[in-house]
Formats: sequence, structure tokens, C-alpha cells
Amino acid sequence: MIPQSPIVTIFGGSGFIGRYIARRMARAGWRVRVAVRRPNDALFVRTFGVVGQVEPVQVNVRDDASVAAALSGADAVVYAVGVLTPTGKQTFDSLHVDGAARVARLAAEAGINRLVHLSAIGADANSDSAYARTKAAGEAEVLRYQPEAIILRPSVVFGAEDKFFNRFAGMARISPALPVIGPETRFQPVYVDDVAAAAEKALTNGVHAGIYELGGPEVDTFAGLMDRMLNVIRRRRLVLSVPMPLARAMGKSFGFLHRISGGLLSAPVTHDQVLQLGRDNVVSEDAMGFADLGIQPTPMAAELEDYLTPYMPYGQYARLTSSAKDLRY
Repeated sequence: MIPQSPIVTIFGGSGFIGRYIARRMARAGWRVRVAVRRPNDALFVRTFGVVGQVEPVQVNVRDDASVAAALSGADAVVYAVGVLTPTGKQTFDSLHVDGAARVARLAAEAGINRLVHLSAIGADANSDSAYARTKAAGEAEVLRYQPEAIILRPSVVFGAEDKFFNRFAGMARISPALPVIGPETRFQPVYVDDVAAAAEKALTNGVHAGIYELGGPEVDTFAGLMDRMLNVIRRRRLVLSVPMPLARAMGKSFGFLHRISGGLLSAPVTHDQVLQLGRDNVVSEDAMGFADLGIQPTPMAAELEDYLTPYMPYGQYARLTSSAKDLRY
């Protein structure tokens, strides 16, 4: 009898980080169940493996029966569900805490003891940021049901589908200035596929249980990252510091409009995000990280230019037009 390949259920497997984990697990020979709210929007994950190897399935992480069905027959589970801006029933508490707890509890009841939980650097039960508090609460709930779980805390994540460099590069294409809240706040950007590699190792290589903080090889300020991005897309823009009192007022106003519109009006920044931007987002000195997983993190320069090309003045022809300037007739 030919042994069946192991199955991993990835909650949020079509999201920014989840899709990279799904692709890696498929390449490692696993069958991948991508558990999402809207399977029809996640059909692209099928291309990550051979026919039938990667399949999206419908799940509601607020419902026990739905989660149990997604876990049925699985050998491992990844929880990669999260939001930066809550909308409707998709709140910080319902996704970061209750959803994580439900998945960990039902996985334990099903005898699944390989669990990777995606959290974030800055998770802190005592934080004034609801995002950071609920991330910490979610970690605690996961460890309550799955003491041997592996928790990954990335810094700001960059990659082709990111909402960090892409967002500001898009602004730079049309605006003469980039407003920056907390310009001296330090970040340690981490490449999305490196985070996925950490999850793959956690699921397949029997690494030590615990919390791993994941940051790239470079630490820079928010303003410094904007300068790097502008240099990559070859645009000169004013990096404008937004005073914290004004930023907090803007965050409250935008957040209020976002809530009362039911999410129809997007919030450029929320009050909770302003609170987060007031604190450094870097790996702690005594934390386990990439070195403990045997992974060499990718520098920003290796990836940024490839996916930020559309924001250059001449797009894909930027290199050609730049070299043409040096021609002598």
C-alpha cells in the first residue's frame, strides 16, 4: 500500500504570508488544505502543486463545526489569520484571540500536535494598542491548548504583494510628499518567503517549540525605509514627519469613518496603527530567530527593485531609459 502524503491545513492560506507557506509545503510534498472564508477567491492556490494537491476549502474561524471540518484528517496546522484594520465581525478579538484559540483547541482534540501560529513582533498583553494586545492574547490561548506550538513573530513583512512598500511607492507616484508617522521608529523588514521558510521548518524539521522573532538582516527607521524605497523607484519626494498629536487625531477620525461606513471607506491610518508606529519593531536581543532555524534572511536590496519596478518613472523600461542617457552619438 502506497503511503498517503501528510496533510497541512493552513487557515488564512491565501493571504500575503499564508500563500507562501502553502507553496512551500506543496513543494515539500505535502497535501495542502487552504482554509479561507471565500474559496472562489483563492482558486489560484491550486497552481502551487500538482492537480488536487492544493485545495481551498471554506471555513469560518468563529464556528466550531466549520473549523473541525477543515482540520479533519490533517497532520499539521498553521494559523495565519489576522487583520490590521477590523471590519464588521472581523475584529481583532474574533480573529487574533477567539479564532486562534478555537483552532488550537479543536486541533488538540483531533490529536494534531504540530501547530504553527503567526503572530507579530510587538505582541504585548500590556500594550495600549489593541492589535498588539490581541496578538499576545492569541499566543497565550494557543499555548494553553498546544504547549508545543511554534509561534512566529515577524517584523514588517515585505514582498511582491505587501501593503507596506507597495503602498508608499504608489503614493510617491502621485504625491510630492510622503507623510510619515514615527519617522524614527525602527523596523527590521523581513522577506515574506523567509517567514514561510521558517513555518516550513517548524512543520517538517522538528525544531524546538517556543516563540521565534523574525527580522531581516537590516534595521532602519521608518524615514530611512522611505528613502530606500524612493531610491529604488528613482523618485525624489519630501519625507514629511507627521507630529504624533496630529497623527492620533487623524487616526481617530479615519477610524470612526471606517467603522460607521461598515468598511466602505478605507482608513489611511487608524488610531491603533498610530500607537503601534510609536514603538520600535525589531527583534529582541535574547529572542530565538532565524539563526536558530538555520535560515539566512534575505536583504531588502535583493527583492525590492524587482517588484517595485511598476512605480518607476518609466516602469519596466526604467533601466533601458537610464542606460540610454549615457549614450554618446
